[in-house]
Amino acid sequence: MIGKIPHIVQYQGSKRILAPRILQYMPIKFDRLLEPFSGMAAISIAAAYDNRTDAYVINDINSPLIEMLREAVEHPQNLIDSYTDLWSEQFSYGENHVQHYYDVRERFNNNQETPANMLYLLARCVKGAVRYGKSGNFNQSPDKRRHGTNPKTLAANVYEISGLLKGKAEFMCRDYHDILEMAKPGDLVYMDPPYQGVTNARDSRYLSGVSFDDFTESLKILNRKGIDYLISYDGKCGKKEYGTELPENLHCRKILLNAGRSSQATLLGKDETTFEALYISETLISHCDEIPRQLSLLEVAI
Repeated sequence: MIGKIPHIVQYQGSKRILAPRILQYMPIKFDRLLEPFSGMAAISIAAAYDNRTDAYVINDINSPLIEMLREAVEHPQNLIDSYTDLWSEQFSYGENHVQHYYDVRERFNNNQETPANMLYLLARCVKGAVRYGKSGNFNQSPDKRRHGTNPKTLAANVYEISGLLKGKAEFMCRDYHDILEMAKPGDLVYMDPPYQGVTNARDSRYLSGVSFDDFTESLKILNRKGIDYLISYDGKCGKKEYGTELPENLHCRKILLNAGRSSQATLLGKDETTFEALYISETLISHCDEIPRQLSLLEVAI
C-alpha cells in the first residue's frame, strides 16, 4: 500500500482517491505512462510516487490547466510565488473578497490565462469543479465560505510533485487521438475521458466532448497494436447506473471500484455507495501475471 499521494488542489472528477487501487491493476514496471485526458494528472503523480516508470506524457485539451501543471513541475517556485501574491491580494478587498475571485476570473477569460490565475480559480471555485460556458469562458462560481488553499499547504505539495515528475514528464495539449498514436508496446495508457461527455454533445464541465464511436474505434486500434491500457468510464450508485458500458468486442475486463458513500445521496437521506468502472485491456491481462491473481482479491469483477 502506497502512502499519502500529494495533490495540488481539489479537482472534481479526479481519481486521486482511487489512484492506489487503480495502480494495483498496472504492471509493476513499464516503459511510459500516457494520460490523454489527464485533468490534474492524479494517476501520473501516483505512478511516479510509486516509482512505476520514469517517463510520462500528460495531456489535456484544457491548455491553461496543462500550463499550470507544467509550471508546477518545471518552475514550482515561480508558481508558488505568483499564487501567493494572488491569494494574498484577496484580503485587500476586505469583506468583499468574493469580488476578487470574479476579478481574477475576468482576467482569465480576457486572455490572461496565467498558471497562477488558473490555480487560484481551481483553489477557490465551488467543489473544485471546472465549468465552461458556451463561449468557452470559465464560468464557475466561487466557494464563498473559504479563501482557497493556503500557499504554505500548496507549496509543500507542489514541491513534492515537482520532485516526482521534473525531467520525466512531457506536457501536451492535443487531441487524444494524437496521444494514442504515440503509444508503443511497453507503454501503458490510462484514460479517464469526459464523464457523460463521451457523446457528441458538449459537456459544460469540459472544453469539448468525445464521440463514443470514435473513442471505441481508437481502442480497437490500441488492441491491434498490442498496447496496454486502463480506462475509467461508467459506474453506478445504488440502483442507478450512469455512463454507457464499453462494447464487449473490445475484450476488456471490467472491475467496479468502490468509491465510497455518495455525498449527493447522503444529502437526500440515502445510504448509497458509488462504484466506478475500470476497464483492463486484453493485452494487459494476458501478459501481466499479477492482474489475474488480483482480480480474485480486489473489488468486484464483471
